[in-house]
Amino acid sequence: MKQCIENPNELKWDEFWASELEQKKDRGKDWDKAAEGFHKRAKKDDYHDALFSKLMLDENDSLLDLGCGEGSITLPLALKVRKVTGVDSSTKMIELLNQRAENKGIDNVKTILKPLEDITYEEVEAHDVVLASRSLNGIIPIKKTLEEINKIANKYVFITLFGPENWKIEGEFNEYLGRENKHFPGHNYLFNILFNMGIYANVERLDIKAYREYDSIEEAMDNGKFRLDLLNYEEKAKLKEYLEKILSKNPETGKLYNKKDKADWILIWWKKE
Repeated sequence: MKQCIENPNELKWDEFWASELEQKKDRGKDWDKAAEGFHKRAKKDDYHDALFSKLMLDENDSLLDLGCGEGSITLPLALKVRKVTGVDSSTKMIELLNQRAENKGIDNVKTILKPLEDITYEEVEAHDVVLASRSLNGIIPIKKTLEEINKIANKYVFITLFGPENWKIEGEFNEYLGRENKHFPGHNYLFNILFNMGIYANVERLDIKAYREYDSIEEAMDNGKFRLDLLNYEEKAKLKEYLEKILSKNPETGKLYNKKDKADWILIWWKKE
């Protein structure tokens, strides 16, 4: 017998979100280990340009960057605003960000080592703009985190989440292995959580034009998304075999590519009243 839902707005989307994540056993990642190669991998597409073109920033703004990583987003934005607070749970990422800021002579960045879901208004205080770039996909207490983010922001909140085609190549590799695909919760979950909180957000798909290119099969394997740390020897051999089958060489650059290997990101943002 079908269950009758009298009011869809009463659906607990945050519980659906948490349930999906709890089933996804590979959602966690050792970011300390990934830190060294992250900056190089982060520059494989035009995500940064697409995101920066959407942000509404003033030179007098304070910005809270949640999931700042090694600073590939944080440091360019520090040149556009008055001050930035970067938050990350990885000691190595924070160390790299601070070192890069020092090397570049950027002195308006403060960093906090802490899981994003543990950040509170009382600790970081109000900021004009809050940015969570590619950092909330794996957060289980999502409603609590969003409530805190909304409390902190004076003017705008910008969040990017995986789009529906972001994991196309990886999903096909799982099928190649005969392994079930467990996806991250869709951006529609987060939109509905916000809606039920009384926040009527804007949703846009970032126009990422570039597909990723690699110098070698080994670099393609180590792109950060195949989670080599979770694959056994046989699975790594199958991954190499799979990539050799699907990647082509660009005759102009000599690099390997597949047009499906392209980032897909959704921007969710709102203006504080």
